[in-house]
Order: sequence, then C-alpha cells, then structure tokens
Amino acid sequence: MSDKSRPGWDQYFMDIALVAASRSNCTRRHVAAVLVRDRRIISTGYNGTPRGVRNCSDGGCPRCNSDTPSGHGLGDCLCSHAEENAIVQAAYHGIAVMGSTLYTTFSPCLTCAKMIINAGIVEVVYHKRYTIDDVSTALLKEAGVVVRGLESEEK
Repeated sequence: MSDKSRPGWDQYFMDIALVAASRSNCTRRHVAAVLVRDRRIISTGYNGTPRGVRNCSDGGCPRCNSDTPSGHGLGDCLCSHAEENAIVQAAYHGIAVMGSTLYTTFSPCLTCAKMIINAGIVEVVYHKRYTIDDVSTALLKEAGVVVRGLESEEK
C-alpha cells in the first residue's frame, strides 16, 4: 500500500531547500540551495553575507538595505548567493560536487550558472524562476546542464 502524501525525491529535496531558505539573513530575498548526489545531501547553502561579516539583516550589506530597485546594483551587494554558498561549503569540507544535482528555490543568476558549470554539477532543479535568468539558463543548457522547474508541480 503506497502513501500518496509521501513526496517524490524532487519535492523532498526542494522542500528541504525551502526550509533552508529560512536561514537566509538577506533583507531582500530568501534563497537556498541543496546539492544532492545519489539521493544524498552533500551540501546546503543560503544567501547572505560571508562568514564573519555582519548579517545583511543587521545592516551588513548597504545595497540590500537601500532602495536600489531589484536587479540593479548587483555588483555592490555583499551577499553570497545560495548556490555559491552550497558549492563553497562543500569545498570547505572537502566534498566533491561533480556529478551532483542542485536544488534551488530560485533559478540561478549568471555568476552562479558559471560556478555550477565549472563545478561539474549536472542538473539544476528550481522552485521559481528568477526574473533575470534568461542568459544563465541558456548558458547552463549550452554546457549540457539539465535545467528543470518544479514551480508548477503540486506537493
């Protein structure tokens, strides 16, 4: 007898990413990423200021604490992205990410897409599309990274 309330693997890992996003200290958007290989979580990350730097929510990032419009002044933001933090956290602990799948609450930006490609991540599954991700999505696909959205699937 099967339990219909039991989530599939994609939804399970995405749900974990959605909970991890609650750890974000960014004042603008809470984003998280979970790296998975062989149905095992190998790293997680969420967006916020770097280790040892005052949290964004405590005034650590001037851009995030300003009225700069969304999508503008991104080069001035001190926060690290969730995908970046998941990859760097794995490296910090000596965990290889090559061949893994990245579950993220928002589709990656261009900088994160380049890191994903160069890290050898083979698939990106996102919950919602980031509004400025057309170039990054095209780049991921050109590099052979599978990109899938779960935003329309039900739990």
